[in-house]
Parts: sequence; structure tokens; C-alpha cells
Amino acid sequence: MTLAPILRFSPTSNKRTITPIPSCPVLGGFDASNYVTERKWANAQDGTQIPISIVYHKDLVKLDGSDPLLLDGYGSYEICIDPCFNVSCLSLLDWGFVYAIAHIRGAGEMGRQWYENGKLFKKKNTSTDFIACAEYLTESKYSSKEKLCICGGSAGGLLIGAVLNMRPDLFKAAVAEVPFLDVLTTMLDPTIPLTTSEWEEWGDPRKEEFYFYIKSFSPVDNVNAQNYPNILVTAGLNDPRVMYSEPAKFVAKPRDLKTDDNLLLFKCEFGAGHDSKSGRFEKLQEESFKYAFIMKALNMIPDLGCGQK
Repeated sequence: MTLAPILRFSPTSNKRTITPIPSCPVLGGFDASNYVTERKWANAQDGTQIPISIVYHKDLVKLDGSDPLLLDGYGSYEICIDPCFNVSCLSLLDWGFVYAIAHIRGAGEMGRQWYENGKLFKKKNTSTDFIACAEYLTESKYSSKEKLCICGGSAGGLLIGAVLNMRPDLFKAAVAEVPFLDVLTTMLDPTIPLTTSEWEEWGDPRKEEFYFYIKSFSPVDNVNAQNYPNILVTAGLNDPRVMYSEPAKFVAKPRDLKTDDNLLLFKCEFGAGHDSKSGRFEKLQEESFKYAFIMKALNMIPDLGCGQK
């Protein structure tokens, strides 16, 4: 057990104190000084500055546009993606990846208005903010279009589906985990238990103005005959929030329409719900599968002989 500092602030005494608290050790020779963290800002379409959290290994990253990068995002329900320690991410960093989080509107990192400006009739800001972050990262040489990968789950999977339709040329690979992709059809069905409460987030498409706005960004409804990057879509057969039929329906459309030969995989876990399979090691296996897919798309998996990879 080691001690990590925590900053405490007392509103009554107006004093700040640093108190050591216990923290669990990270095995395998982990040294926090080997990793660099940064906060950058991307310029959105309307001029809003979008924060990006970035981490990479100080010795393995060149920052000349040749490094692989995984960009994560969510941007809904006022939920924040805090840039906290993630042990499973260390393997990516040690492989020379840059890992980044786009703190886009629709989430709550910058206050209530940040959320309000990414919901209902302003929902498209979530996607265009994410695209702005991706463009900033390539323009700033953290990566390139040939090495930029993206991921998101649930409502973050909606984000991934939307940006793939809008700017498929910007990414090399994408992972959409238990993604909410058929927004219009689901929101039109009030018999689904979660639908009516979700109208506060997306709008009620039984009203004409919401119908056409949701249709303009719903991923299933905007798949086109165009080139798409390598895509992995996952689902859980017992998912009570996003029915497995939604990602399955999305995968079927680009398989029929897309004009490229890139990977398009659909992985449905028969024993899982919305939060993946239960069990510590099962969760790590799912993370490993995601990372393996990304590395396969980037041609980073070594040849094992006999023509097998």
C-alpha cells in the first residue's frame, strides 16, 4: 500500500490542505513518471472550446503524426468522463498509443449549460464537437487519419455511429459498444420501458419537429453508400437498455451499402447485458478483444507463422 496526496478545501476555514490517503499498488513495474498527461482545447464549429484529456508514454510516442491514437467519447445525460487512472489502458500506452478523451457537449464536465447545449435540438453539437477534437489531434500531430481510432459505448456508441456517417474519412477504426444506434425507431415506441423518460434527452419524435431532427442524426437512418473505416460493433443478448437488434440492424446496412473492403464485425455476447459480462477477468477479455481489433486494423499484430495472424 502506498500513499497518494489529495487536496482538501474547507469552506468554513477557507483553507486548503494536502492529506495523504492510501492507494493500491499497480503491479508490473508501473511508474507514473513514465507517462505524460495533457489538457488541450479544440475549436468547435461555433467557436466553443472543447477540452481534450491526453495521456501517452513519454518514451514511446513520437508526436509527429505517426503514433496510433484511441479517442474516447460519450456526451449525453450530463455524464462526465473523468480522466481517471485506468489500469487496462496501460497496455495501450506501453504499445505506443496516445489515449485521449473528448469532453464534448451533452456531458457535464463544464457545467449545466454544457449539457443543455448537447441535447434535444442541439444534439448534433455532440458529434461535431467530437469531430473537432479528432481534427485537432491530427492537425497537432498527435496522430493521423491513418492511425486515429475511436470508441464509445451506449449513448457513446450513438456518437460513434453518427460521426462515422458524417466523417468516415477521418478515422482508421471504430468500436461501438452496446451502441444506441436506432434512435428514431426506439423513441417512436412508448411501449419500451425506457422510451418515455428518454424523451427528455432526445425529444419526442411523435412531434414533427423532433421526428425530422432525430432522423437527421440517427445512425441507422443515415448510413450511406460510401467508404467506412474498420468497425467493431458489440451487443449483449440480455441488454435491457439497448436491444441487440439495434446494433445488428446498423451492421446490416453498411454491409449492404458500403463501398470498401474494411472490417465490419458484429460481436453479440449471449450471456451479457448492457454492462458486458460479469466477472473481473471476463471484462478484461472484452477489453483485450477491443484492443486486438484496433491493432489488427492498424496492422500492428505480428505474423504468427503459417499465414495466420
